Amino acid sequence: MIEKHIVLEDIDPVLFYGINNTHLQMLKALFPKLRIVARDNVIRVLGDEEQMAVFEETVENMRRHVLMYNSINEENILDIAKGRKTKEDSVKGVIVYNISGKPIKSRSANQQELVDAYDKTDMIFATGPAGTGKTYLSIALAVKALKEKQAKKIILSRPAVEAGEKLGFLPGDMKEKIDPYLQPLYDALEDMIPAVKLQDMMEKHIIQIAPLAFMRGRTLSDAVVILDEAQNTTSAQIRMFLTRMGWNTKMIITGDLTQVDLPRGTESGLREALRVLKGVEGISFVAMNAKDIVRHKLVTNIVKAFDKADKKEKQTT
Repeated sequence: MIEKHIVLEDIDPVLFYGINNTHLQMLKALFPKLRIVARDNVIRVLGDEEQMAVFEETVENMRRHVLMYNSINEENILDIAKGRKTKEDSVKGVIVYNISGKPIKSRSANQQELVDAYDKTDMIFATGPAGTGKTYLSIALAVKALKEKQAKKIILSRPAVEAGEKLGFLPGDMKEKIDPYLQPLYDALEDMIPAVKLQDMMEKHIIQIAPLAFMRGRTLSDAVVILDEAQNTTSAQIRMFLTRMGWNTKMIITGDLTQVDLPRGTESGLREALRVLKGVEGISFVAMNAKDIVRHKLVTNIVKAFDKADKKEKQTT
């Protein structure tokens, strides 16, 4: 007889144990020769060494399932215990699952191009109109890398450009003034990582969200780094950001060149980078369009209408 303590790392124990400990009770039924006691994120097991080894493997595979899919059910547990693939494991093309257990995957050819580019190169520029999934898909790729331990941290950044509103007139301290600019990044993360786990990761700086100005002087290694709304960077800012890249780091730069909020006469740093870095080995460029929009169908119609108006204006000038 031996005793072991198994620690459930990186997951919410409540999801693992199930409502009213139903999953834990199922484990006890599947391993009747073992004495199993769980408290917080630690499972204490007493019993035969051979049975213990099988139990440890089952628990680890269950833990990985919860980490990957943010959920687990009785059918999953039975499949795992029997050494079979779960239904979720059989689905192809999924990047990660959201907190409701729904798969996040590419939904258009250009979105898939972004996913493929991430696998092949360390720096990707993804441009296109609002609603094409540039930011959301990029954050999904970053979350996947974190879960699979391909990266140690996620760093998300945006330039705090005043889009018709003045920062100084917003209420609160500096963090409260800047947070609204970063909210879309929080929204995407909250859709993919359970709230308690996300809060813990942010407190431990595993996930960092900061304005672009806070990147100066840093070397970003072992990370997935995403610069969102890059069309609102100046030339100096985007050069500063791109040169922060350290070892074992992936960078994704997203932006919409039709929504530049810089002062009149200031060239977008993103536009300059796309022109200067074209053809540089190791950098991918993905251009999305209205066909990739995954929001309300009206968004597609709005983007097309503005594009048409822009083209007409250029022809008359």
